[in-house]
Amino acid sequence: MTRPSPFGHPFLLGFDEIEQALDRVSKAANDGYPPYNIERLARTDREPERLRITLAVAGFTREQLDVMLEENQLIVRGRQVDDRERQFLHRGIAARQFQRVFLLADGMEVLGADLSNGLLSIDLVRPEPERVVRRIDILARD
Repeated sequence: MTRPSPFGHPFLLGFDEIEQALDRVSKAANDGYPPYNIERLARTDREPERLRITLAVAGFTREQLDVMLEENQLIVRGRQVDDRERQFLHRGIAARQFQRVFLLADGMEVLGADLSNGLLSIDLVRPEPERVVRRIDILARD
């Protein structure tokens, strides 16, 4: 049984891309690795209000991580290779690859990324949109 779309209302025009984005996000949200936080950082005298995504990537080096911006998707990939020369008596920490995708709203900018103590932090900012008010002329047709 298909669920009716919340964007199917006749007053909501042009929101089909949002509906498709929600579908993509819900399908990609099943994998919980690596765990992550998203926090809002308050505006300061020097910096605007930001968002920070922090991923727990313990065991990954900077060279094993990629942060890419493709259109409006922030893609974080981690690649580790199994070291075949090591002999484990117990293996509780697996060499694991991952890909985590975050869908960004239009206008979001990535300020930078930082790796410290096994945490990868990515800062984002949304520039203040300018308010646009425009009068639409009504043409008279005789």
